[in-house]
Amino acid sequence: MTTSDSSPGADREAARDLALMLVLTFATGVVDAGGFLGLDTVFLGNMTGNVLILGMGAAGADGLPVFSVALALVAFILGAGLASLFLRSDRRGWSPRLTAVLAVSASLVAGTAVIIWAQSTEHVAAMFAVGMTTCAMGMQAAAARNIGVADVTTVVVTSTITAWAIDMFARPGRATIVNRRSAAIVSILLGALVGALLVKVALWSVFAVAAVISAVVVVCGYVLASAGAGEQAGV
Repeated sequence: MTTSDSSPGADREAARDLALMLVLTFATGVVDAGGFLGLDTVFLGNMTGNVLILGMGAAGADGLPVFSVALALVAFILGAGLASLFLRSDRRGWSPRLTAVLAVSASLVAGTAVIIWAQSTEHVAAMFAVGMTTCAMGMQAAAARNIGVADVTTVVVTSTITAWAIDMFARPGRATIVNRRSAAIVSILLGALVGALLVKVALWSVFAVAAVISAVVVVCGYVLASAGAGEQAGV
């Protein structure tokens, strides 16, 4: 480890990235609740669930969709793939390119809110909403991977729960129970809770709130990263 890796600036950067990724994890819980409860039983961020639903739906299980779930998977892959190509030559961490990716992601979620508000739950509009939001979540996942906060992917917590459980049983104690892993689990749980409550108000509000949260992350990340870069340049 170099000296710069343990400098106060590096610590602040790590804390900033963790906080922002946890907020995006919360936003994922919000949109997943909206998709599952309001858009044809589709997860918009958790693709593991969609793979399972697709398999059961293809087998003819009653009430499970096939087309919308397949659309979600394709759109997520497209979003993640395009974002990763755009970020491929970029440095790790927060950068102008990463800001652009997350800004587009937030814009797609905002567009989903507008479509649902204008067209309610009409089938074609709902499919556009599924495609746009899952593409946005794919882009978000690629951006989170580029930032590289361990155990916080922003879109799924299965591996996070596994690592948390292993550490908790192997080395029980406050540090292994209350940490970024448990924070990620709680974040997506609370996001799903808020999303489910918003569905009862209006489906479009789910995506409007998620878009606002994502936009705040984009602005905060850009401002804080720029300030950090300015401090380093002045040293």
